[in-house]
Amino acid sequence: MAPGMSLFSINAIIILNSDDGSRVFAKYFNAPHHQTTGHWNCNIDKITDPGPQASPYADVKSQKAFEKGLLEKTAKQTADIILYDNRIVLYKSESDVMMYIVGGVDENEIMLYNVILCLRDSLHLLFKQSVDKRTIIENYDLVSLAIDEMVDDGIILETDPTIIVQRVSKAPTQDVTQLKSIDLSEQGMNNLAQFGKAKLGDWLRQGL
Repeated sequence: MAPGMSLFSINAIIILNSDDGSRVFAKYFNAPHHQTTGHWNCNIDKITDPGPQASPYADVKSQKAFEKGLLEKTAKQTADIILYDNRIVLYKSESDVMMYIVGGVDENEIMLYNVILCLRDSLHLLFKQSVDKRTIIENYDLVSLAIDEMVDDGIILETDPTIIVQRVSKAPTQDVTQLKSIDLSEQGMNNLAQFGKAKLGDWLRQGL
């Protein structure tokens, strides 16, 4: 990989109440890599790494200020993309919420657009009804899981909403089959205990 390149592409995923701007869901990501530029140290004749990049939205106060300005900027817009605070923002309006994908100014807009479409379509498939503030709050765990399947630490993992929904809403078939085959009755637990004792005895005898 060439210097300066990174898979990190998503700065934040935000869902806001379009009526009052209150936060419904927000997840900010920090770049895991170091800055590509450093400063010259005359004493040791080499470039000194300045350390990890500092997030411009490191605390809740700065995040809320960014979100407030973002909603004001997009409230009367008809497009799906804007440049705000030196960042590319893709957004979609659904009922009483606004969904945002925030990326760096140099990111691929089409790639980010696929992520916002995946978020919107995944929620529609999960809820099978209108995507609104109340539904999102009542199903916050599913929303969090879906977003984690899409983006991990700012890295895009999946943009197919069908795959996202399958992973979030269904347990692995193998695990379900194994659980169904377990006898959880009192007799079944006794049989399991006896089987464990017999196996332990065999192992001890073999060790001796």
